[in-house]
Amino acid sequence: MNKPIATDRFFQQHPDAAGRLGMSPIQKCTAAMRVLAYGTSADLHGEYLRMSAQVIRKSVIKFVEGVISNFRAEYLRKPTEEDMAALLHIGEQRGFPGMMGSIDCMHWEWKNCPNAWAGQYAGRSGTPTIILEAVASQDLWIWHAFFGTPGSRNDINVLDQSPVFDDILEGRAPKVNYIVNGRERNMGYYLTDSIYPQWAAFIKSIPAPQLRKHQLFAQHQEAARKDVERAFGVLQARFAFIKRPCLIWDRDIMGKIMIACIIMHNMIVEDERSNYLNYHDPTEFIEDRLRQNTRRSEDGEETNDFVYSTNRIASLASYMRTRSQLRNREDHSSLLHDLIEHIWQKFEDDN
Repeated sequence: MNKPIATDRFFQQHPDAAGRLGMSPIQKCTAAMRVLAYGTSADLHGEYLRMSAQVIRKSVIKFVEGVISNFRAEYLRKPTEEDMAALLHIGEQRGFPGMMGSIDCMHWEWKNCPNAWAGQYAGRSGTPTIILEAVASQDLWIWHAFFGTPGSRNDINVLDQSPVFDDILEGRAPKVNYIVNGRERNMGYYLTDSIYPQWAAFIKSIPAPQLRKHQLFAQHQEAARKDVERAFGVLQARFAFIKRPCLIWDRDIMGKIMIACIIMHNMIVEDERSNYLNYHDPTEFIEDRLRQNTRRSEDGEETNDFVYSTNRIASLASYMRTRSQLRNREDHSSLLHDLIEHIWQKFEDDN
């Protein structure tokens, strides 16, 4: 955490008017981390850290702002070429070629929500909440986080506002090519629960499956979809502040705290990933995947499908065509059928 200390004067130790040194950077960072990790009020740590509650509160705000400004670009990034290759490899090993993770929403209770906003933010639970939409992979890395939607809305309303598909719609996302059940496809997808619509970008489970094929598919889909649920649980366990009802009055500060906790969560995931049970370094598979997607064009030059495009959409027609492809119900049904067959062929003997 040396970057926030070096870039923010608040965390640097300075003498006061009497010439006495103020609080050290370690004190302020420790105060912020204890508040986030234990979910306690600022007053509780005052005696231990020899700091006033006001300084501790300011330390928390400055700390999360420093984490976001210095580490967001790296630890809350869009998947790079290597990241996408690793995600596709993991999905293929689990029986879901082309899977980029699982998506779901989590509610954070807002205890000090202003009374004038209570009706807007109160959902089914009757208490005001704010929604976090996230995409997570098997190693619990959170690739996408969209926070701030009032709790009275459901997952579909959040999806309508979410930027999760902006890169695809604007033509800036990496190309994804994979083969499932003998058919080549060029659009990745996320695993979801039953509330999400039947789009080509989403794969849901089969409710009350009767056939053995459907039962096997539902078993594997529901097991893989729990990645995002596990990520929510681990995130709240590591930072109890976002598990307990929030006592902050400012919604923007709540958003900064949530994003900062996700960034630090991804830092921990990166540091501890090699210690995970059954973890395999995907480096060799990433190289194989990149080689498979590097092809020669008609004039003999090599091209790579995993390349980000920095160009915006060429026309509104291109945008609408991509949007229609994302929401195509026929492609959803076709992909679902192919995945059912693929999982049956891959895991029938194990079952």
